[in-house]
Amino acid sequence: MINHHPEFLNNELSKQFPKLKEFEWLSPIKEDEFAEYRDENFIQKIGVQPTHPLKEFWPSRGPQWDALGKSGSSPILVEAKANIPEIVSPGTQASDVSFQLIQKSLERVKADLNVKNEYDWTSTFYQYTNRIAHLWYLRTLNNIPAYLINVYFINDETVKGPKTKEEWEGAIALMKSFLGIRRHKLSKYMADIFINLELMKATKVLWDQRCS
Repeated sequence: MINHHPEFLNNELSKQFPKLKEFEWLSPIKEDEFAEYRDENFIQKIGVQPTHPLKEFWPSRGPQWDALGKSGSSPILVEAKANIPEIVSPGTQASDVSFQLIQKSLERVKADLNVKNEYDWTSTFYQYTNRIAHLWYLRTLNNIPAYLINVYFINDETVKGPKTKEEWEGAIALMKSFLGIRRHKLSKYMADIFINLELMKATKVLWDQRCS
């Protein structure tokens, strides 16, 4: 999608965030062997210089981003899912020292977003919460105008994914309830985007026919 039909994602982003224009996708790019980035490499890839070093907020082997992009000075962080079981992730496997840093940072994020500390952000849906934490790190801690996009694919038959947007929305609502998440100060910089693969395939067929 990023390499051949970015318009699917770009159009949805424009609807959610009208102020964002002229998207540039930095990964995964064919010429870069479809590499995905994490830790300091992701910071370098989006071209920002945080005031607070990432290593003081999160240990190494943090989130590996499915896609990274920019719109002007705004970095765009993307996490993508193709079926509902993917939203359930194992808890952090970090060592004791790393876990303490993760827990401390997640507690800072939860406090700032008015999420009660009784909700565990290090277990069942840890992948979702550590993405929010990194948005908070960029937006709140470093004043970098980043956005976090969760892409949910519809009709991915290879993994028996959901066939409707409503299936995804039910699972997402359950996850947010488990995490104690309601609308918060970062919500306006986050979006759930649903991409129908059947429509993308049909577009590809028409494109191929036009080019033949």
